[in-house]
Amino acid sequence: MDIFALFAHYGLLALFVCVLVEQMGMPIPALPVIVVAGVASASNPIFALQALLVACVASTISDSIWFYSGKYFGRKVLGLLCRISISPDTCVRQSELNFARRGAATLVMAKFIPGVSMLASPLAGALGMKYGKFVLYNLTGILLWAGSGILFGLLFHEQAHQILDYLSNLGSTAMYVLLSCVGLYIAYRMWRRWATRRALAHIPRLAPNELFELITQGADLLILDVRAKVIATAESEHIPGARRIELTEIETISIETITSASKIITYCACPNDASALKAAQLLIKRGHPISVLKGGIDGWIKAGYAVALP
Repeated sequence: MDIFALFAHYGLLALFVCVLVEQMGMPIPALPVIVVAGVASASNPIFALQALLVACVASTISDSIWFYSGKYFGRKVLGLLCRISISPDTCVRQSELNFARRGAATLVMAKFIPGVSMLASPLAGALGMKYGKFVLYNLTGILLWAGSGILFGLLFHEQAHQILDYLSNLGSTAMYVLLSCVGLYIAYRMWRRWATRRALAHIPRLAPNELFELITQGADLLILDVRAKVIATAESEHIPGARRIELTEIETISIETITSASKIITYCACPNDASALKAAQLLIKRGHPISVLKGGIDGWIKAGYAVALP
């Protein structure tokens, strides 16, 4: 199997497909193919520009699809992406926090952050970002991501040649090695997802009707909306009486200074209540009685209960 001969004929097509499929959410790493494109460019500098253009086009296509999916279908798209990409649900929370802290600049660095890459585009759409602004920042990020991979291949092309020559000499065995590596990568992603959920499985959950009953009974509650402020502001609706507080604030604030409630309820808008569960985990460690609203704000609205606006 001559890897370079194959790449000479099908390299740009392989690059386009790998980048497109990865950015659509499949757990297939495209960066190694980009690096190989950089290696192939050592003897043909024009190929580097072609590879960079192909990577930009493929990523822009998939990112634009997810941007408009987020724009028209909202946060439901994020849950879908978490499932098909085998990313932990906490990746949505990480993406939200990045947007809260850095705004549109998140798109520039998103490609370098595992789990955030495919979530940044739909989140930008869900937050109402203008498409022109999205393309500007996102394309900058693609150029940095793909360009650094190609540059790495160019700088270390001799070492890469030796490795690829070795794989070529292995014949069909090389294919099994590569498939095994991909399989291990997918297995690791699945294990991370399982481990994240297992770590939070012991936290009590409360159905919307149960919370509504507690509220109507006048129970001594503190309801915490732990969505990132940029998310909560964009979505605006919240459970009446809820107090907005970010995860970073929970880590530093003394809850005793803001409430003497006998029970605390956290909620968010993440897939599988990831942010609310993380907030609950932090508060449980500090000895507070916590429950998480199952389904978050979306579950509350779906159940038909009233919401308040700022």
